[in-house]
Amino acid sequence: MTAVTPSTIPGYVAGIWDIDATHSHVSFSVRHLMVSKVRGRFNGVCGRLVTGTDPLDSSVTAEIDVNSVDTGNAQRDEHLRSSDFLHAAKFPTMAYRSTRVRRDGDDLVVDGELTVRGITRPVPLAVELTGFGPDPYGGTRVGLSATAKINRKDFDIDTDLPLDGGGVVIGDTVQISLDIEAVLQTA
Repeated sequence: MTAVTPSTIPGYVAGIWDIDATHSHVSFSVRHLMVSKVRGRFNGVCGRLVTGTDPLDSSVTAEIDVNSVDTGNAQRDEHLRSSDFLHAAKFPTMAYRSTRVRRDGDDLVVDGELTVRGITRPVPLAVELTGFGPDPYGGTRVGLSATAKINRKDFDIDTDLPLDGGGVVIGDTVQISLDIEAVLQTA
């Protein structure tokens, strides 16, 4: 097992980072009609990363604007915002707060709590640090990718639309994929 240390992560910088929503991607996919997947994204994300001197002392907080859901179909997006699914009128944001960072073999996992529809559940994120480096504006950036799976019913999103002959229109498992770019705060 390789220890996760600043020296094993090229260009590692400890500091406080603001998520750059313009260059970040929060997406999801869910089984549709038992045969394919519908994909979507949330266009409104904000938050902060704190990278510790020891990478395992790092943390993250983030908020996602539920009304920014975008599947490429306006009618479906409105249905996802409704009380059948995300209930955006009552719960306009989702939130994630890390509780710890740990190693899993050579990989990093961020353990944390996801709040959707006012319900908080533990959700670990499998994380890949994709790089640290300068940007063209004199700043420093960090990139990371993360994945997770959740069961929508754990968050009281329990609308089931049965299909004739068995099965359901929408699967229970939601796959989450994050590509985050953040900017180092300057003093």
